[in-house]
Amino acid sequence: MSLGTRPYEKGLEDLGNGGYAWLQPDGGWGWSNAGLIVDGDASLVVDTLFDKPLTQDMLDAMSGAEPTATRTYNLLVNTHSNADHCNGNELVAGAQIISSRACLEELSRENPAMMLTLMEQAPEMGEVGEFFQYCFDAFDFRDIHHTLPTRTFEGALDITLGDKAVHLEQVGPAHTEGDVLVYVPDDRLIFTGDILFIEGHPILWAGPIQNWIDACDYMLGLDVETIVPGHGPITDKRGVEAMRGYLAYVRDEARKRFEAGMSIYEAAMDISMTDYDSWGDGERIVVNVATLFREFAGGGERADVTELFGLMARIHKARR
Repeated sequence: MSLGTRPYEKGLEDLGNGGYAWLQPDGGWGWSNAGLIVDGDASLVVDTLFDKPLTQDMLDAMSGAEPTATRTYNLLVNTHSNADHCNGNELVAGAQIISSRACLEELSRENPAMMLTLMEQAPEMGEVGEFFQYCFDAFDFRDIHHTLPTRTFEGALDITLGDKAVHLEQVGPAHTEGDVLVYVPDDRLIFTGDILFIEGHPILWAGPIQNWIDACDYMLGLDVETIVPGHGPITDKRGVEAMRGYLAYVRDEARKRFEAGMSIYEAAMDISMTDYDSWGDGERIVVNVATLFREFAGGGERADVTELFGLMARIHKARR
């Protein structure tokens, strides 16, 4: 059963009352959503995209829909630090860029040029290189100037856009260290960043998983009707419930296999995903298991990202 509440089509979706979603089917690796909130001549962009051409297409569509409000963008909120939500920041000219402090700290440790180098090296990297190309070959990582947030907060921040209240709620560390939700109470609208993947497997880079489950409970407690996820179709609270169910299921199943002494890869292959067979990017289960195993062990260093992509490549190949 689809969890989407509207047709899932590429482009700008008018949500009413000055709210817009930018959607990028199929919602898989790098194909993220973004948003626009306007009130009068004031505008707030929620996230940019993985490369500059994609971001420019999005901004052009937003300008066409709201030419007055987007003549100068007032605010940009980065919901988290993943590059598919930040790499186009430089194109939102003139905007104050807001994020959680933890998001800024993560972004400060990253360099978009590394992705270009990685993709250039991918043909010589064997199985993991093939997987990198499968995930990211459609994107253009050239000429990206690392543009960081200029205003940060911790916990929560209330801002006013024109006459409209917008509430930012930090719910990370969860997916990343500094995940933020963007909630417009009067419009019963929320942009979740990657706290929601709809009809796609989430990926638990940071944890703890309980924070992510708590974020789902927080959203379920809001007066909200329209939910724009970081990836996938626009949804409602059914999408939040499905995500919460997935997270609790994977946590419980991973715990059993951790206590049985299985390896990360063995556990990831052993957990039944029958109820989630229709969800995309199933190889991400191994990252979720790796993060949970580290949590169950009481902490320690995170696994190397390239190593995790290697494990995902193995699962992706095994399940084709």
